[in-house]
Amino acid sequence: MTKPIDLYFWPTPNGWKASIALEELALPYEVHLVNIGAGDQFKPEFLAISPNNRMPAIVDHDGPDGEPVSVFESGAILQYLARKTGKLYGSNERERIAVEEWLMWQMGGLGPMAGQAHHFLKYAPSMDPPNDLPYAKDRYRNETARLYGVMDRRLAQHAYLAGDFFSIADIACWGWASLWEGQQQTLDDKPHLARWLELMWSRPAVKRGRAVHAEKRGDFRKDKAAQDKLFRK
Repeated sequence: MTKPIDLYFWPTPNGWKASIALEELALPYEVHLVNIGAGDQFKPEFLAISPNNRMPAIVDHDGPDGEPVSVFESGAILQYLARKTGKLYGSNERERIAVEEWLMWQMGGLGPMAGQAHHFLKYAPSMDPPNDLPYAKDRYRNETARLYGVMDRRLAQHAYLAGDFFSIADIACWGWASLWEGQQQTLDDKPHLARWLELMWSRPAVKRGRAVHAEKRGDFRKDKAAQDKLFRK
C-alpha cells in the first residue's frame, strides 16, 4: 500500500493551497506541522525539503517512476498534484494556459501584495519599535485593491478564474482573497469577487482543507519572539 503524501504545513494562505488541493483530489496525506512562529522552518531536516525555508512542502512517496519526490513552493505543489491526478488543470491546452496564467498571477501578484498589506497594516505597527509607515500601508492596500479589481472583472465573465471550471488557480487565489478584511479591502464594488468567494467556501473540500489545524492559527502581534522568527530572518 502506498504511503500517504507527507504535507509540511502551517495554517496560512500558502499552507491552505496544499491542504485544499489534497482534499479536493482525495489524496491521502499526513500533516507534519512546521511552526513558523517557533522557527521550525529553519531546521536542517526541513531545509533539506524546502531550501527557501518556507512552507508548504510535500514528499510524495509514489513520485515519478514510483520513486519518492519532494516538492517545495506552493504553486509547484499545485501543478505537481494536478499533473499527478490529471485533475484541476483543465481539459485541453487552452484551458491549461488559462490555469497557468492565473496561477502565475497569484504567485507574482496577489500573494506577495496581499502578504505585504497584511504585514504593514497589521504587524509592522505592533513591532518593537513600532513601524507604522503610512506610505507602505497605502502602497500595498491600494495595490491589493487593484488586484481584486482585476479578479472581479475576470469573474464577471466566468464562474471561475481560468474559465467555467474549477482549477488549481482558484485554490491558489482563495486563501489570500478570503482574508480581504484584514487587508482593509471592500467587496461593495466587487460583486463578482464576492460571488466567487461564496462559491469557493461552499465546496466541502475547501472547508476541510481550511480546517486543517485551524486551532494553531494565531495572531503574532503580541508575540515578539515569533515576530523575530518571521520578520527578522
